[in-house]
Amino acid sequence: MRILLVASSFNSLTQRVLVELGDRGHTVPVEVTPDGAAVREAVARHAPDVVVAPMLKAVVPRDVWTAHRCLIVHPGPVGDRGPSSLDHAIHEGVEEWGVTVLQADEEMDAGDVWATATFRVPEVGKSDLYRNELSDAAVAAVLRAVEGVAAGETPSPQTGEVRARPALRQEERRISWGEDTTETVLRTLRAADSQPGVPDRLLGAEWFLHGGHAEDGLHGRPGALLATRAGAVCRATVDGAVWIPELRARTGRGRPRACKLPATLALAGRLPELPELPAPADPVPGRRTWSDIRYREQGPVGVLTFAFPGGAMSTDQCRRLLDAYETARGRPTSVLVLGGQRDFFSNGIHLNVIEAAADPAAESWANINAMNDLVEAVLTTTDRLVVSAIGGNAAAGGVMLALAADEVWCRSGSVLNPHYRRMGLYGSEYWTRTLPGKVGEAVAARLTEEARPVSAAASLDMGLVDRVVDCGPGEFTAEITRLALRLASLGGLQPRIAAKKAEHERRESVVPLAACREQELSRMRSIFDDPAASYHARRRAFVRKEASERSSRTVQVRARADRPTVEQEPGLK
Repeated sequence: MRILLVASSFNSLTQRVLVELGDRGHTVPVEVTPDGAAVREAVARHAPDVVVAPMLKAVVPRDVWTAHRCLIVHPGPVGDRGPSSLDHAIHEGVEEWGVTVLQADEEMDAGDVWATATFRVPEVGKSDLYRNELSDAAVAAVLRAVEGVAAGETPSPQTGEVRARPALRQEERRISWGEDTTETVLRTLRAADSQPGVPDRLLGAEWFLHGGHAEDGLHGRPGALLATRAGAVCRATVDGAVWIPELRARTGRGRPRACKLPATLALAGRLPELPELPAPADPVPGRRTWSDIRYREQGPVGVLTFAFPGGAMSTDQCRRLLDAYETARGRPTSVLVLGGQRDFFSNGIHLNVIEAAADPAAESWANINAMNDLVEAVLTTTDRLVVSAIGGNAAAGGVMLALAADEVWCRSGSVLNPHYRRMGLYGSEYWTRTLPGKVGEAVAARLTEEARPVSAAASLDMGLVDRVVDCGPGEFTAEITRLALRLASLGGLQPRIAAKKAEHERRESVVPLAACREQELSRMRSIFDDPAASYHARRRAFVRKEASERSSRTVQVRARADRPTVEQEPGLK
């Protein structure tokens, strides 16, 4: 079928629905639409068999939904209505939630039901939940709904209790530091972790707080700052403390939106002298604390996990991860897993930190070199097998970081964007070697020029990834560890490592990595140093959430007869 996607932004769920429908042979144009009139224009332009709205803030006009089958994805169970559905669910601490695909109707979220799916709600932030458990459920419901439309079925009227709730206002999100427990604070922070943030006053200024993690080992006067760690600040609650990784200054109406930054960077010049506490090397069982980088070993397998907010990696974060990688590389393991956590793997350089820098061009240059140093360390690891484990989405330099490993595994719900063009960049991180090496020159050119998202299944088909792990977001870390242990136990591992070393030395004698790096960085330097380059305007618009230009794209992906997973591959039975 020809299925038109209309969305208020080309966000993670829109991309996931796009690639999943495309994988099943549907023609899927996408229109980013600012209002109902634009929806009307899009439908007239594409003449679709069905319209699907994965994330739409605009109202679908009556003349559109009466003439066309319009399916609305609502991030709540049947009967739930309102624009802050997921925010309320997390704020209230529900254990199970749902997604409903509705027929567009006069009243918002009140249309007949085409499909619904439920999911467990883990203790994670809203954006993480949205990209993972909710995304899995939404895709399942959309696919069922589309199948129902194709089969000539009709939707069912809504029955049962109706719970219409208004938008969650910022004043309702405020934390009472003198009264709220750690669990209450965490729910408040998680319900607004990426957007819109929790409004607060700290050190004489107004801020939005982004993200929150429990800390059981530190205590102090409620509301007081206790320590720093890796750019985050630890703030006391009435019965413990929380780590807050990011802050955004409240700028007020008529002023440009401030950049979301690591907390200590945002507070630079205001922050009192606080202890910088390293994460415990051996965490106490049952004690909750936070670290964005962790390493653990299980027999011959080392697992180096990292989780940076939004998947962005600043110069400092790249350098700290490189230090951790070098330490892990010194351990006596035969398989080293890089990644392996739920949610984002990496999206490359940190555009917010770059935009906020006194000299964005210089910070861009420092950041891309730090990314290259990290990728080079992975590429030059010849004494063991390295596996990149992508638990969520990855884009741009983050994909290229993954490709530096010997094998790339990803969760079945991952969406990859292996390109840089939409940010006006040529790209680096040795992509001109690794991407063609995985998929061939022709496919590499298509991926970077078309600049479209790719599903896990399609990535496996084209050779971009080596294994797809079909599991839930919460099971990914354990599953990856189990598979890495099995890989380490397979016969032939040491000869494979020896062959890898020999191949690396051969390639270095032909075209050394240094030449590849110099060629890519010369192109990047010319972009960074050119004030008129589109990169600067695109970065600014992305970071400051300025109005983006409407976009439309059409994707046709060959239907797949099967979806191989790790469990179907030879040697892993």
